[in-house]
Amino acid sequence: MSGQDALQSTELRDFAQMLSGVFTSGDDHRIGEVVELDRALWNTLTELGLDRLTGSEEHGGSGAGWLEAALLLDAAGGAAAAVPTAENDLLAGWLLETAGLEVTPGVRTAAVLDADGRARHVPWARFADSIVVLWESPQGWQVAEVARGDVELVEAVNLAAEPRDHLCVDFSTLTGRDVPAGVADEFRYRGALARALASAGAMDRILELVVEHTTARVQFGRPLGKFQAVQALVADIATEVSLAHAAADAAVDAVLAGGFGEASTRFAIAAAASCAGHAASVVARNAHQALGAIGFTMEHELHRHANRILSWRSEFGTVAAWDSELLAAAGEAGDVWALITGGPAR
Repeated sequence: MSGQDALQSTELRDFAQMLSGVFTSGDDHRIGEVVELDRALWNTLTELGLDRLTGSEEHGGSGAGWLEAALLLDAAGGAAAAVPTAENDLLAGWLLETAGLEVTPGVRTAAVLDADGRARHVPWARFADSIVVLWESPQGWQVAEVARGDVELVEAVNLAAEPRDHLCVDFSTLTGRDVPAGVADEFRYRGALARALASAGAMDRILELVVEHTTARVQFGRPLGKFQAVQALVADIATEVSLAHAAADAAVDAVLAGGFGEASTRFAIAAAASCAGHAASVVARNAHQALGAIGFTMEHELHRHANRILSWRSEFGTVAAWDSELLAAAGEAGDVWALITGGPAR
């Protein structure tokens, strides 16, 4: 390891330790109640420069990269944090900078509009100060920032009761800035990677909850964790969580190495989204089996994480869509092994 690598590793460890003090183990909302923006936590993130972590310094950001963003998303996911960390920085802030628009302080989310000016399931829209919209006009793809009050909004939620609102914007009121055609695709890949990273953090927390319960809970004279069937459940969770982390980390490495425009990066992100999506099924199912009835109660923390990972896997592309993309890439590749490993052809 070079001196620069060692310095970066130390800085990342310090950053991760700092994040562990910022985020707690999760909110205490109950099933059926809408998750509201955690204003206190958002103010803390803003004070620490984490609300615009990857934004350029000339635009008021902290100038960090995807390594730091990955740690932030992992921590936020593990804490079930009710804040738009990905939407405000990695999507809305990035779109504004790409379009050359000013990035002022505030809470933002982002959406891709269809030909009728509509967007469905937009995260945190009702709590945002403004919404950065991306749409395809006759002149090409354009970006604009719209105040929350100028958007027609229908409130909705996902399985985890997080705000996922439906929007309608009048194109005649927009003054857009042109952006490259590839921005729309990159938006989807950025969002998918952000959800994969947050899901990995949430699954880490689920594994912790399961280990705590099966270690402490005694049945038939011994801890649940001593029963082989329960051990198998926990082992499967740990395996899926490790795979999700490895795939997400590989995708981040690919972004750092080649950016979002490279085919290898998009393959890695598709793999990360696919792994996180499939892992969510196993992790949620096994965790509820291991915890039994207590895991289904509104008071227990498990549902806050399980419902999130099951919801997030359908955002920015379904699991089936990512699986199809992986299959198509494998079919087109001259050497599938090189595609998977990123190494030379055999």
